Formats: sequence, structure tokens, C-alpha cells
Amino acid sequence: MRPILMKGHERPLTFLKYNRDGDLLFSCAKDHTPTVWFADNGERLGTYRGHNGAVWTCDVSRDSMRLVTGSADQTVKLWNVQTGTQLYTFTFGSPARSVEFAIGDKLAVITTDPFMELTSAIHVKRIAKDPIEQTEESMLVIKGPQGRINRAVWGPLNRTIISAGEDAVIRIWDSETGKLLRESDKESGHKKTITSLTKSADGSHFLTGSLDKSARLWDTRTLTLIKTYGTERPVNAVAMSPLLNHVVLGGGQDASAVTTTDHRAGKFEAKFYDKILQEEIGGVKGHFGPINALAFNPDGKSFSSGGEDGYVRLHHFDPDYFNIKI
Repeated sequence: MRPILMKGHERPLTFLKYNRDGDLLFSCAKDHTPTVWFADNGERLGTYRGHNGAVWTCDVSRDSMRLVTGSADQTVKLWNVQTGTQLYTFTFGSPARSVEFAIGDKLAVITTDPFMELTSAIHVKRIAKDPIEQTEESMLVIKGPQGRINRAVWGPLNRTIISAGEDAVIRIWDSETGKLLRESDKESGHKKTITSLTKSADGSHFLTGSLDKSARLWDTRTLTLIKTYGTERPVNAVAMSPLLNHVVLGGGQDASAVTTTDHRAGKFEAKFYDKILQEEIGGVKGHFGPINALAFNPDGKSFSSGGEDGYVRLHHFDPDYFNIKI
């Protein structure tokens, strides 16, 4: 399995996202310029210029026509995927950390960081079909969680919003009223900041990764803990195979500690675990710094990782990967 090395960013990667067809890969980094690549050969298609700070997150609509990006420049921008033109800019009083389109692409959930006297918040925006009709107003603003909210995603049928972040608590909110419905309990929950959250293909369960050196699998409706995957390093990124029962964890020590260790000792590999048995199956090495982003192609036949080293590595699995037996 030879990786394709995709060099287009000058700063550490922050987020990776495939479109629904799995033919495009969108990457965000701290260098202000989200980039789109061909997902089969790693060719760079284009960039989206206009942000003025690190871009933390992105999402692409189901029809691959619209891209939404959230940045430290306190804006969330809507883009035309094909032409790279900006369609609309939402402005906030603090950095935007996470964005996700709802099913149907008519709504987007956005989280903003605490900044000056502002607390962190979850915003729900209506996304107009025609950008000319797009408005700034939020349909709902949820405040409450302490510290940064690193991820907020839509629950089944857009009825709920699932959020997680620095206070290590996973919360499920009613997306109409903003009422808190459930939160993970201290016993089964993470002990430190939750860095990443990804849903299964069918939305029935989701995976969270945390600086407490573990990843946990949860039931989306009941917020019951299903599985725990332990590692020996902080987890920055998680991904779930849509095809096989595999979960991938990426991480490494904090960026500030990297310079003091040899890259071989740095444990900068994407680790594969059996989703059911919770056992490690293997790892993919390659990055010269912590892995900050992971994404599985929707067909389950390839995955990509983005590192602190500014590279995106695209891995197409060999045939024997599909026959791994434990």
C-alpha cells in the first residue's frame, strides 16, 4: 500500500472531508486556504481563497455543489465547489470551530469558540438554495458547555445535535428548541478534552477521540457507551470504515513536545482497531508529526490522513486488507 503524498498546504492540516461520491477530498489547514483534490490520484484541483486565518473545519453538500468552511478569522464561508467563488460569509464574534450540513443541506450547525467575554456557542443557520437570499440570522443559538466545543454534528433526521469538546462531556440537544436531552455520564465518559467525533455511515452510532488516550463508540439515540479503544497517546482524529468493522485512530503527542523526540519514537501512525473486538489490527506510518485529521472514502477502499507536517497522505488499500482475520 503505497501512499500518495499530497503537498499543497504550508501549515499543519486540521480537517479532511470526502464528498458523498468519494471522488473529491477537501482539506483544511492552518494556512487559510482550503483545498480540493481528486480522491483517486491525489491531484490538486483547486483552492478556496478568502479566509484570513486558520481554517478549522469544512463540510460539503450532498450534491457536491456547496462547500462550507469555518475559520479562526471568525467567519464561516459558503463556496461554490466548482468555481471556487465565495457565495456568502457568516460573521461571528469568535473563531468558528466546527460546521456540518444537515441532511437535505437546508441547515448548517456551526460552533464558535470562547473569545474575550463571549462563551462558546452552537449556532443553527438556514442555508438558502439561492445565495442571493442567504441571511445572517441564526434559527437557534445554544450556549452552556464550558470551554471550546470541538465538534457538533446532526443526529438522526436532524432532530438532535450532538456536541463534544473541552469539558469532555458529550451532549445531545433538541435541534428545534435547544433543550439539553442527554449528556454522557462521568463514569463511562472521556476524562479529558474530546478532540474529534465522527458518525457511522448509517448514523446509528458515533466515535469520539480524546486527549485521555482513548476513543469511545456511542449509541446515537441513547448515548450508551458501546466500546472503548485504548492507545498510548492522545487521540487527535478518528475515522470509521463504512465497509468493514474497523476504526482508525490518529494522534501523537502535543505539537510543542514533538521537537524533542525522534520521528520514529513519535508514534505518528494511524492505528487500525477491530470495531467489535477492540483489538489493534495494524498501523500505517508515514507522518513526521502528529496526525490531526483522518477520513475514510465513502466506498471504504481508501483513507487519507492529514498531519502536523502539512502533508495529506492518501492510502488505497491492498486486496489483502479486505481479508484481515483476527
